[in-house]
Amino acid sequence: MSGDDRSAKVYALHLAVLAVLFALNFVLPAYYHGLMARIMVLAVFAMGYNVLFGYAGLLSLGHAMFFAAGMYGTGLTIVHFGFSVPLAFVSGIACGAVLAFVIGLLALRTSGVAFMIVTMMFAQVFALSLIYFAGWTGGDQGLVIPQPARILNLGAAFDLTDPTVRYMAALALFAAALFATLALVRSRHGRVLVAIRENEERTKMLGYDTFANKLAAVTASGTISAAAGAAFALLFGYVGANFAGVQYSILPLLWVLLGGAATTLGPLLGTLVMYVVTDTASSFTSAWLLIVGVVLILLVLFFPKGILGTLRARWLGWLP
Repeated sequence: MSGDDRSAKVYALHLAVLAVLFALNFVLPAYYHGLMARIMVLAVFAMGYNVLFGYAGLLSLGHAMFFAAGMYGTGLTIVHFGFSVPLAFVSGIACGAVLAFVIGLLALRTSGVAFMIVTMMFAQVFALSLIYFAGWTGGDQGLVIPQPARILNLGAAFDLTDPTVRYMAALALFAAALFATLALVRSRHGRVLVAIRENEERTKMLGYDTFANKLAAVTASGTISAAAGAAFALLFGYVGANFAGVQYSILPLLWVLLGGAATTLGPLLGTLVMYVVTDTASSFTSAWLLIVGVVLILLVLFFPKGILGTLRARWLGWLP
């Protein structure tokens, strides 16, 4: 298959996925309509994680702090300073980007297991700081963003509490993150990240600055995750310290592993599968965690590289 044919198939697949998501807005019942909007936002969080873990090969247990930084950077500026929706959204992304850059400078002095532990420690410090400064952050209870503050004015007024507007805003964010990620991984920088993941020493010997490339990956990853956190605050109206906990660093790892690490659509598929299995199992039995565990074990056994990763390895080698 020629390069042009492969690119055409890749972009056609991604556009088809977006078309399906767009169509679902008109057919899903109310409960699943809201759930799908949440899944798309959290899939963006998983996309950010996938840039670092899937493509650069860096295992982080601190990504919840970037998600929470975007969330609080948006929520606090609205609640305490009266920022508009666009300005608050940009503020949230900027907070996550700056934090990711600083954490990257420090954490990338380590590697392997040490990198994982250091990122987890930074995340714990961030989470504890949110609780300590409860007067500003709301502590364990968090903050609720009032409905009048969640109206987007772009010539016309768009109420982000409206289910259709919320869904379309989540889809717009997902589409932007999807094509940004696709462009990143197909670029020269993306290929260097894969080379670093496979053999960092050899990449250095070829003349590449691996530290700078990894720092760029951490910053891009944190920025995408922060965008998801900022959108979550605006679309669902809640900002809470629990989102900075370790469990919210483990979840994107799980979603990426389920869908397929180093695949652009894997984060969406993994997030969707996890939510569908959890929601379905919990509606039938109180022992839903047992069912979820069994399903996850079966997926790992039959799809060792994740669902899309295994499909790519066996049949669809053109998948990005």
